[in-house]
Amino acid sequence: MRRKTVVANWKMHGNLASNRQLLEGYVERLSSLAHVDVVVCVPYPYLAQAQLLLKDTAIAWGAQNLSKDPVGAFTGEVSASMLRDFGATHVIIGHSERATAYCESDENVATKFMQAKVHGITPILCVGETLIEREAGVMDLVVAKQLDTIINTYGASVFADAIISYEPIWAIGTGLAATPVQAQSMHEFIRGRISALDEAAAQSVKILYGGSVNPQNAVQLFVSQDIDGGLIGRCSLTAQEFEGICRAAN
Repeated sequence: MRRKTVVANWKMHGNLASNRQLLEGYVERLSSLAHVDVVVCVPYPYLAQAQLLLKDTAIAWGAQNLSKDPVGAFTGEVSASMLRDFGATHVIIGHSERATAYCESDENVATKFMQAKVHGITPILCVGETLIEREAGVMDLVVAKQLDTIINTYGASVFADAIISYEPIWAIGTGLAATPVQAQSMHEFIRGRISALDEAAAQSVKILYGGSVNPQNAVQLFVSQDIDGGLIGRCSLTAQEFEGICRAAN
């Protein structure tokens, strides 16, 4: 049985003072949870603070993006090796908010995914469909294309020990989460697509659900066979709410 993982995605929130309070709240509230892995993905400027406050705890930290290039004249970019300098163990790849605002292609996302793997950082690959695509019944085709860009370039084996987060775009920040049945169906589809090519990778990859997860619906979501935890946005900004979600996973 795969161990549950809960990832906090702070997005573009925080400052030094509030971050300290929140991280100290995480440590105090989550230290007794022995059966769930917790990761917090912070904005780049706060990686050093996360490293300082979390280095002797069970909570891991990471970033919300990385460059597709290892080094070079790319003003404003941050490489995988730079993330490693600050102890980052995870990085979010291809979040829909970046795809929408910064026109990231599936090909760029695939390259970033591999950059993380090569540098020993666990990629958290975000996939998901819009409401129009779900209503049209093409959500499987949309998610399959996002996965296949990586599979066709690097092979299905690269998903071994990686993380995929199914985030229906229509659920992110709306308060309208996918039902446990909808989420489990897509998670099963994702695992099955990888399993058809590499069974070992399919069994080791963790598939999280993201999109308006809260302490109440987390209980119903996390009992599903193929839902291995959650990628949490808004509720990760409050230690009490995040604790409730982590306890559901634990």
